[in-house]
Amino acid sequence: MTATLERDRTSPPASPPRRAEGYWSRIAWTATPLLVVALFAVYPLIRVLLSSTEGTGTSSWSGVLGSEIFRTALLRTAQIAICSTAGCLILGIFVAVVLAFVPFPGSRVVGRLIDTVLALPSFLITLAFTFLYGTAGALNALIMEITGRDTALVNFLNTPAGVIAAEITFFTPFVVRPLLAAFALVSREQLDVAASLGASPWRVLRTVVMPEAWPALMAGGSLVLLLTLNEFGIVLFTGAKDVVTLPVLIYTRGIVTFDLPGAAVIGTVQVVLSLTLYLTYRLIFARLLSGRKGQPDVVVDKP
Repeated sequence: MTATLERDRTSPPASPPRRAEGYWSRIAWTATPLLVVALFAVYPLIRVLLSSTEGTGTSSWSGVLGSEIFRTALLRTAQIAICSTAGCLILGIFVAVVLAFVPFPGSRVVGRLIDTVLALPSFLITLAFTFLYGTAGALNALIMEITGRDTALVNFLNTPAGVIAAEITFFTPFVVRPLLAAFALVSREQLDVAASLGASPWRVLRTVVMPEAWPALMAGGSLVLLLTLNEFGIVLFTGAKDVVTLPVLIYTRGIVTFDLPGAAVIGTVQVVLSLTLYLTYRLIFARLLSGRKGQPDVVVDKP
């Protein structure tokens, strides 16, 4: 019995090694993804920043930021991104509302086609636009066949409007998908009650459906804005000479003229713009969600 009591007294100290083992295991599980992120994300960004000061030091920054072509590219990038995002939001809301609340034969097929567009590379949209709306495309061939014209009537692919149209076509599904998921969560009873109180379909959409979809709309719009801000393939494949965006300027400086410090400067500006937009979106999204938590359910008054 004395030996048993002695074993019981000495058994508790065996637990600290297990706690220490769990502590180091948690550190290992935490450090591994951090190292991967640092290797594949942080290190390249640091290299770009260091490359922007190579050779002539900070004079490359002043030379690039003070150049007319950089200011033009920055303005053009912002214009295309904003216009494309606005177009994607308008078209995406319309398509999502029709697919969610206006049943028609083939709606499932349209939904699958939208999913297919998400899997395609962006330059394929530009090639499709060329075959459809190019100077030798199907639309111009049909117009010339009907009217007897010798020249193409539709010729907008090499302009900013062509780039915006291609980006709206490609990035609209990034707005439609989140909205469809949000619309699926809207209670059918809410819609029936609002309709029974005499609310018009437009009023039901405005006061019942869209308030529930604001987070999804913001998420899709912010994603589209970031993607259009950094889009390169569509702009390059349209061949628009007057459309010089920041990604195209980075390509020209780094690959065509081998001005790596200048390309690194523009790349750093591009990264700062993207991170600023992302952080702004996160702050607005967090405030929107915190404000919605304290709000009561939407009630449609009887007209």
